[in-house]
Amino acid sequence: MSINRVNISGNLTRDPEMRATQSGTQILTFGVAVNDRRRNPQTGEWEDYPNYIDCVVFGNRAEPLSRFLTKGTKVAVEGKLRWSQWERDGQKRSKIEVIVDEVEFLSSRQQGGGYQPQGGSQMQPQRQPQMSAPTYAAPQPQYAPQPSVQQTPPPADVYDEDIPF
Repeated sequence: MSINRVNISGNLTRDPEMRATQSGTQILTFGVAVNDRRRNPQTGEWEDYPNYIDCVVFGNRAEPLSRFLTKGTKVAVEGKLRWSQWERDGQKRSKIEVIVDEVEFLSSRQQGGGYQPQGGSQMQPQRQPQMSAPTYAAPQPQYAPQPSVQQTPPPADVYDEDIPF
């Protein structure tokens, strides 16, 4: 048995690109930058190293999602990995990409109107009977906001490589 699931969060590296197959299936592609944090062996300082992940959304969700994603948007993506290979100019090429099942917005949209999540919320289209196009709205909290609690960071001598798993 094998499991093919992936969860990543990061910022979009470019505006999404929308296209369609000859049969009419919508395809949305975008890239997500995911940082890996490592200690620099020369300086001993922690540094971020970016990884660039290609993501693909198929079907009816592609077009509505394309209206809310722009370069720099912070998202969490859940899906599965797919490996592709092809040949171009006599050279074999390959890549791994994420086939997206779920997208969660982690930052608000900067342009007027649209989707404004609070604390991260999944995009769910909501159709209203009199409207011809879907509208997207973040769920409204059903509770009174609680005062924020200041948490103290862990001691500075605890590092990722000290954790036994």
